[in-house]
Amino acid sequence: MPILGLEPSLYPAKPAHFDIENVIRPNILSLQPYRCARDDYSEGILLDANENAMGHSIPSFSQDASCTLDNELQHTLELDLHRYPSPTHDPIKSRIAALRGIPGPEYVFLGVGSDEVIDLLMRVCVAPGKEKILTTPPTYGMYSVCAQVNDVGVVQVPLELSGANGEGGESGRFSLRTSEIKQAIDADPSIKLIFLCSPGNPTGTLIPLSAVRELLEYENFKGIVVVDEAYIDFAGEHASAASLITQYANVCVMQTLSKSFGLAAIRLGIALAHPALIQILMNTKAPYNISTPTASLALAALSPEAVASMRRKLQDLIAGREWLLQQLSTLFPGDLGTAVGGNDANFIVVPVLEKGGSGKPDSARAHRIYKTLAEQQGVVVRYRGSEPGCAGCLRITVGTEQENQTVVDKFKEVFQNL
Repeated sequence: MPILGLEPSLYPAKPAHFDIENVIRPNILSLQPYRCARDDYSEGILLDANENAMGHSIPSFSQDASCTLDNELQHTLELDLHRYPSPTHDPIKSRIAALRGIPGPEYVFLGVGSDEVIDLLMRVCVAPGKEKILTTPPTYGMYSVCAQVNDVGVVQVPLELSGANGEGGESGRFSLRTSEIKQAIDADPSIKLIFLCSPGNPTGTLIPLSAVRELLEYENFKGIVVVDEAYIDFAGEHASAASLITQYANVCVMQTLSKSFGLAAIRLGIALAHPALIQILMNTKAPYNISTPTASLALAALSPEAVASMRRKLQDLIAGREWLLQQLSTLFPGDLGTAVGGNDANFIVVPVLEKGGSGKPDSARAHRIYKTLAEQQGVVVRYRGSEPGCAGCLRITVGTEQENQTVVDKFKEVFQNL
């Protein structure tokens, strides 16, 4: 069954073993997507969408001081808030395509955060109660949450942990078990999606493109490899799997404006993939999923000046990451082990050790320190000790220079008592 809205010339041809029509659920392929008013016309006297022609009623200024809005909101109020937003946002997609070095906007999908992309991929590819996804724990928790919501099974192939995770001063290092993933695929052909987090959360580990390519070329896997790159800008140049999109129709790369762009509040997620998969996602999404204020901020964030500013801040955060790693490793030799993972994101993961110098990670102590930092010291980090391979671990986001110094100072205080 053809993909509605996709030009025949855009049907994927590589890799040869991949047929996207066999990946997408039949009910999605046959779906007649909702056609919204702005799909047809977006200029003129617009009387087609039952909008409020009088405009919004939010006062810009008022005699009542409680109703007076900050000047920062004036630009938002001047947007066409009484009109439904664009269903496509092609200017944003074009800037993303140029930034990531892919051919054009037809390779880009926008979602309400990456979580909408995750949910949509499961809904269009994986039959509830029958088919499955594969994850590689420790990894981002929303994959399994979305799977449960969609009644989708989960096959887990844990990352391989090498090193001692704080024992004897060695660092725990994570790597992808591609051979075990292939074995899982051979044993269970119902697996439709493989979710790889790179750099990983909570591991901070970058998955080599060679490993991703190996799975894309594995002929027994007929599904799609999803590479979640929320932290990719912290991993250096040439690390992104976006470079594989024009070669492989069975890869989908997820990115976001939440991390390196510092726009977590606007909830803009990105999928980069072959136009065939992008068209399927467009056919399935809600008609106006990206709001006008979000789109306005995203377009501004993707301007050349804003991208240059983002990259300068990125370097500051990377320098802060290295400073934190150095401080924590030298100041607390008996309390903290060597950082776990690859340190390719905007956070670090360190194991809290047992008191007494055994060198073994201590999850109970780590949880006490986590609670004490948050409730008594005003510093909130994340306890990750229950994740596979992360015994005793705390995840610390890289902050400003002052925040990083405060973290170190507060660790000094809590380790005297715990």
